[in-house]
Amino acid sequence: MRVAWVIGLAAALAAAVCGGFGLNGEPIAYGAVIAAVVVRPDFSRWPLEFYPVLVVLVGLCMAIGVSLGLALVGVPQVFSFGLVALLMQLLTLFLPAKLRMLAGVVAVAGVLPLLSGSPSWSAWGDQLLAIALGLAIGTLVQLAFTPARLQVAAGEPDPPEPEPEAADPPLPQRLQAGLRSPLFWRKLVVASLALAVGQGVGALTPKYLYFGVVLLLNDAIGDTLLRVRDRMIGVSLGILMPLLVFNTMGMGTLQTGIVMGGTAALVLALGAGEHLRTALISSGVSFIGYGPLVAWYIPNRWLDYLMGCGLALAVGLLLFPDSALRRYARLSADPQANAAALARLLPAAQEEARWLGRPLPQPHPSTVGR
Repeated sequence: MRVAWVIGLAAALAAAVCGGFGLNGEPIAYGAVIAAVVVRPDFSRWPLEFYPVLVVLVGLCMAIGVSLGLALVGVPQVFSFGLVALLMQLLTLFLPAKLRMLAGVVAVAGVLPLLSGSPSWSAWGDQLLAIALGLAIGTLVQLAFTPARLQVAAGEPDPPEPEPEAADPPLPQRLQAGLRSPLFWRKLVVASLALAVGQGVGALTPKYLYFGVVLLLNDAIGDTLLRVRDRMIGVSLGILMPLLVFNTMGMGTLQTGIVMGGTAALVLALGAGEHLRTALISSGVSFIGYGPLVAWYIPNRWLDYLMGCGLALAVGLLLFPDSALRRYARLSADPQANAAALARLLPAAQEEARWLGRPLPQPHPSTVGR
């Protein structure tokens, strides 16, 4: 399984290089996890602009978190955390359509400096350096081990561009539409209060209720259900290798590679490739980020993420619910419906039908063969 070997090697090499730069603790975890998840299972390449955009965006969001954390150093964490969470949700409104997939990254990156309890600019620099190293090492290792037939294909002319979608509205229109949407305000308010809710219900790692909201709660119920299933399967698969390796081999750079590569091999062997990235993040955070506390951390993380999933589902069902299944049925009945919109909506509609025990909606004829 070439991809498992590449992921394990990338994670181990990133951990070693980060250590060589004098980094330790959380930055090493960031570098190793990023190196693992940036490897694409099909060995295709990320667009070149992906790298600077991601580093700049993450650096900006983390800088906002550090600035507010230092300015509000005497304020209870739940308040500063909620304020940063609110600002991150507002920042997502500025993302153009091509970068909207990074909305979850924005929401997470902003609060990362606050999780240690003592944000600082030196820690910000170390974490950003580790992220950049992880991106570079993961990409280079993938490139070095890309099968020859794929390297040849990569040098061939690009296929024809797909049919362009509607142009992204100007920024003022995007901001106006977002601020008028009750779904945006729903997520903003719940994200701002999620850490307080976690502490109120006695979660040992309440940050996972926040992550549950910002990463799983989507506009449509079906989308939220789809993400909840991915998160719980991925997290559950990702906790197995850290426990096994820690209890049999201890910790170290080699063990980091074994954990990440072993998780990839396990997930792919079970035919659960769509959950690979979630499982790798779960393994890396558990093993590299918490080390000797891994046996304590894993069950608590799993339970608190379960509560985060429950919070996301409750909010999606009770506050301004939007059914992807009903929306797909309406669009399918419209002869003028956009085929790309139907194709994007289909997985969420199918997931919602699956949870309701209804027949799965079928692809619209206009999307077949696209």
